[in-house]
Amino acid sequence: VISVGRVMTCVLGMIVNREREIRSFTKTPFYRVIGNFKLQEKPFTAEWRAVEGSKYYNSPALYKENGFKKKEDAERLIAELTAEPAGPVTVTGIEKKKENKNAPLLYNLAELQNDCSKYFKISPDETLRIVQELYEKKMTTYPRTDARVLSTAVAKEIHKNIGGLRSYALATPFAKEVLEQGTYKNIAKTRYVNDKQITDHYAIIPTGQGLNNLAGLAPTAAKVYEVIVRRFLSIFYPPAVYQKFSLTVKVKEENFFASFKVLVQEGYLKVANFSFKKENTAPKEDKENENESADEKCDAELTNLLMHLKKGDSLTADTYEIKEGETSPPKRYTSGSIILTMENAGQFIEDEELRAQIKGSGIGTSATRAEILKKLVNIEYLALNKKTQVLTPTQMGEMIYDVVSDSIRPLLNPALTASWEKGLTMVADGVITPEEYMGKLTDFVGRRTTAVRSLNNQGVLWRQFQATEEFYQKKTKQSNAKNKE
Repeated sequence: VISVGRVMTCVLGMIVNREREIRSFTKTPFYRVIGNFKLQEKPFTAEWRAVEGSKYYNSPALYKENGFKKKEDAERLIAELTAEPAGPVTVTGIEKKKENKNAPLLYNLAELQNDCSKYFKISPDETLRIVQELYEKKMTTYPRTDARVLSTAVAKEIHKNIGGLRSYALATPFAKEVLEQGTYKNIAKTRYVNDKQITDHYAIIPTGQGLNNLAGLAPTAAKVYEVIVRRFLSIFYPPAVYQKFSLTVKVKEENFFASFKVLVQEGYLKVANFSFKKENTAPKEDKENENESADEKCDAELTNLLMHLKKGDSLTADTYEIKEGETSPPKRYTSGSIILTMENAGQFIEDEELRAQIKGSGIGTSATRAEILKKLVNIEYLALNKKTQVLTPTQMGEMIYDVVSDSIRPLLNPALTASWEKGLTMVADGVITPEEYMGKLTDFVGRRTTAVRSLNNQGVLWRQFQATEEFYQKKTKQSNAKNKE
């Protein structure tokens, strides 16, 4: 007997597909050229890119416009740049702009489960258990919600929630500041309040009550409460403001690019500093993206020099170096990221009409997603690493995937759920009758069952089993060796 369902099998499919992508991935090395420059003796780095005008523009030797496939090509470029006569090093472009970063939207259950998986390495059902406890102790609002905004009715009374938080030591200065400055008064006009984005319940926020229960909370529950409070209070603060600089430097016919970012006004970020140390929040960013040119941190001296820098100004070229990188496979899902993926499952559906059908709800509901994941782990179709919260399929899980894929393939696709949801909407709108809907559903199940009964694909399944078996033999040998130790 095997367990299948329109949500659980779809989730299993996502995790098996990801595992197989990782297995079939081949690493590709690439080589970037970095220039070390000086702006009035102040050093900074910039990355070479083969833009239009470059000798290497659209060259087959490139991995991407900012790297070569072979080290020798990167070395050749450095030799050309350093060859006599040395050309001028000129600023050909400088862009200076302010960038605002608003406080994120409030928590719904999926977002909270994702953050708790990252921060505390706890599973989604554990997060739900904690936030249910906070709700029962009247400390937070109803947890099983998909909404990330407040209703206009709640916005009118929101000062009461903030007032109560003055008694919560970690939030006292912020709650007082928000009340004194009255920044809560216009919250109804912001993106944090929207009645149209609420189906049953508004976002998870602190009530400002029940703080006498704080001392009795387990340490993780107390941290989850803090996370909710800080996210809530941050919406009453102005955006964080960054000063950004984008710089283009020309050396001979080649261009180097640098970007810098400096925090000018803290805004809501001052509320967002947790009192606890977050766990290592995620696996390291994949090396390919890590090597894309990121914004460099910028001290006061460099900021001042960049503010006065003009197009046509000269710089000094110091040295050039090669940075080796390699592409990395897609990341495995964690218990938190799969919950978010379930919520946004529409991204996997090509048909626009069907995609719109599950927009905002995804597959499963905020109340059931953690339970479905827990079931897949309990029946051993998925393995959950408790330390990292990373999810991988088990050998049984992969076998089930192949059985379903070879028999009732639509069960692996969120489009099936979307089409059934669409049918229900048509019933609700009076476009079709309930009998027509049930007739189509019965027909689908009947046809598929008959097709499965007539399948004679044991040979195919055996070959598929053999193709994946080797990956689990290794694991079995490793765990047996560990047990012997």
